[in-house]
Amino acid sequence: MQNAVDQTVSDGLERLCKSRERFLSAAPLPGIERMEALFFGNMFAPHRHDTYALGITMQGVQTFNYRGSFRASQPGNVIVLHPDELHDGGAGTDDGLRYRMLYLEPSLLRQGLGAETASLPFVSDPVIADPELASTLASVLAHLDEDVDPLLIDQFVSDIASGLARHAKGPVKPVGLLALDRMERARQYLEDNFDRAVQSDELEEVTGLDRYRLIRQFRACFATTPYRYLMMRRLQKARSLITLRHPLVDIAGETGFADQSHLNRHFKRAFGVTPGRWAKLTCEKSH
Repeated sequence: MQNAVDQTVSDGLERLCKSRERFLSAAPLPGIERMEALFFGNMFAPHRHDTYALGITMQGVQTFNYRGSFRASQPGNVIVLHPDELHDGGAGTDDGLRYRMLYLEPSLLRQGLGAETASLPFVSDPVIADPELASTLASVLAHLDEDVDPLLIDQFVSDIASGLARHAKGPVKPVGLLALDRMERARQYLEDNFDRAVQSDELEEVTGLDRYRLIRQFRACFATTPYRYLMMRRLQKARSLITLRHPLVDIAGETGFADQSHLNRHFKRAFGVTPGRWAKLTCEKSH
């Protein structure tokens, strides 16, 4: 199974980028970002995403610290990192590391879990040997240089929701008292206004909830806070502009940051590298 997965996710790589160390970014999908990383040594400082980070180790040993423990993943293993969990990342041997990763929005995963569920699946072990889950990931990670059929995306979300629920530490809880519709309105409002300062009273008006209950409910639904969600939308936009080779000095203003140092600080906290380092290692998807 490992040879098949490795061969599948290897197809087309040389058409994308040929540098020794690199980040390869695919065209974004609704609620999903995909990339490949190839590097040597310790690359990522401690950082957090507000998405699930799901991937396959392809070559080398993938090492990282996560929830107070040192972890190592061998080729063929699946990586599962929960939103807002601090982690770093590096190559465990001198031969370097190559892996493919996708970043899945909790709001999209929630759709795959079904309207009757509220809690998001928490997988306590971030390194999993599961050929079925690896195959599910490979279905959208195999060809970063190709578009993905919309029906396949829907199938993937459903299958990955089932796979994560299967490995979750506890059962997925029913909806109960969560105001899911109101939280979705808040999330969409943040999406639509990511490039400016959003006030708590705006979200109170959108949801009809006081700001503290809103924060608690938002975290329960999407595994992060409204502030973190807004900040990550800005940073994702900044990252896409870096890929398009916009000047770093202009990106801060285009994405709602006070200045470049403000962008640099938050970018490294979210992605583990500086914007300049990301720009150096990122190759834009070519058609």
